Amino acid sequence: MIDAKDREIIEALQGGLPLVPAPYARVAETLGMDQDALLYRLAELKSRGVIRRIAAAPNHYKLGMTSNGMTVWDVIDDRITELGAQIGALPFVTHSYERPRALPDWPYNLFAMVHGADRDEVEAKRTQIAGILGDACRARDILYSTRILKKTGLRLKAKG
Repeated sequence: MIDAKDREIIEALQGGLPLVPAPYARVAETLGMDQDALLYRLAELKSRGVIRRIAAAPNHYKLGMTSNGMTVWDVIDDRITELGAQIGALPFVTHSYERPRALPDWPYNLFAMVHGADRDEVEAKRTQIAGILGDACRARDILYSTRILKKTGLRLKAKG
């Protein structure tokens, strides 16, 4: 599914982009290719589903956001696409997604991660989400983080 050059690219990026003004140019240089070729190959890897995205993964705690809650919502099915897009576009939602319910124990089908300096801030943001969802939301809850999990992206095993 990937060739040797794709593997090189993924291995070069799996530790993160360099913190320089032109990170893709720097990566391309280390791989002996030009930036346009690198960006083309990344777009190809993405279009084939080999990679989903390249994104920043900030440490929210170091940014002062020490309260984190995954808000969960039971949204009526015929509105979830429309409302989910609105929730995901909120500037304070770091990620949101739709998941199937696991009835009867888990009625929630929309998830949105919210960060704040404290629980009051997270609760205020959750109230904003509830206002957008309105009557289309039948139930809701929030799952607060109790520990920090290390976030990493794709990791390839070393050849050998």
